[in-house]
Amino acid sequence: MQARDIMTKRVITVAPDTDIREAAQRLLDNRISAAPVIDKDGKLVGIVSEGDLMRRQEAGTGRHHSWWLDLLASPRERALRFVKEHSRRVGDIMSRKVIAVAEDTGLEAIAETLEKNGIKRVPVVKDGKVIGIVSRANLMRGLIARRAAPAGADDRTIGTAIEAALGEVGNLDKHIHVVVSGGVVHLWGAVGSQAEKDAARVAAENAPGVASVRDEVRVLPVSLSQLVWAD
Repeated sequence: MQARDIMTKRVITVAPDTDIREAAQRLLDNRISAAPVIDKDGKLVGIVSEGDLMRRQEAGTGRHHSWWLDLLASPRERALRFVKEHSRRVGDIMSRKVIAVAEDTGLEAIAETLEKNGIKRVPVVKDGKVIGIVSRANLMRGLIARRAAPAGADDRTIGTAIEAALGEVGNLDKHIHVVVSGGVVHLWGAVGSQAEKDAARVAAENAPGVASVRDEVRVLPVSLSQLVWAD
């Protein structure tokens, strides 16, 4: 299995000129801890995380440095710190050193990348553009799916067919993540009703080549049914 088989295709992104308050709200609304930063040409130029947004002077959460460290800091270092803690643009506070993987990167390599760099998710890029994102949860689901079924089925074709069917049923593809291994379909996500959960299962069962379906989709309480959950 590769990154393309387990990645979340609906990626929440921001632009370099996005206001940091808007970026913070987007992370909160989608229950994610970081988002890729995309320029006007769709190229990946950075990533902004909760950590980048937390160190803010106006919120009283800026870093407190001892007087002797301030004396040792160069004018450039003090200027960079000022911009990081006071700017209202994502482009000024984002991390420019972005770790990404290709769509054909294997699960073991992805796991090693997350572990080595101490990160929770990694963008999947093709020709410099983000086509998906793999989180720790995506990785675990992929490992579970791979261990649960024998190889042999055209898993990618099955997955594509199921996602298309889900898209026809009230855009369920935006709320349900599909992983296929050896013809066994694993469904994860959250929906607002039992009817939607059943529709997702039926869509998966009807896809050609499916051996079985393992349904892990949750039905949210009514008060939460409008939220978009992202790992």
